[in-house]
Amino acid sequence: MAIALHPPLPSHPVLRLRLAPRNGMPLPIDGVWWPRSYDLLTELPGLLAGLPRTWGHITNVTVSGTAWSATPGRMLVANQVVQLHRSLSTSGPHTIVLLAPGRGRWDLLIIPPDTTAEAAEPLMAAATGGHG
Repeated sequence: MAIALHPPLPSHPVLRLRLAPRNGMPLPIDGVWWPRSYDLLTELPGLLAGLPRTWGHITNVTVSGTAWSATPGRMLVANQVVQLHRSLSTSGPHTIVLLAPGRGRWDLLIIPPDTTAEAAEPLMAAATGGHG
């Protein structure tokens, strides 16, 4: 009798993030993030853990729009305090802005969590110039 072994499921879901290539030219967007929900307290730790180390420690996060669940003014992520802000501006309703003192600002396009994989993949590729 053969026993079928199944690979263990990952303890953390794969981060759905694509960053635009850095070729010296300013870009309107630094990447695309496809969270699994609009619960920032659940989604943000995974996003911050998956960012390039060269971005430094993100201390401020601003989400745009009213789709995100209510958030406190700050949260602890990997033993670091992150200030959370919500912008109700209509200029970028599907963006998140990440700030790291002395390192810079990064703007990520948000693909709504309920977007299908068939729709999200081309959007992610197009927003990052086909890079993944």
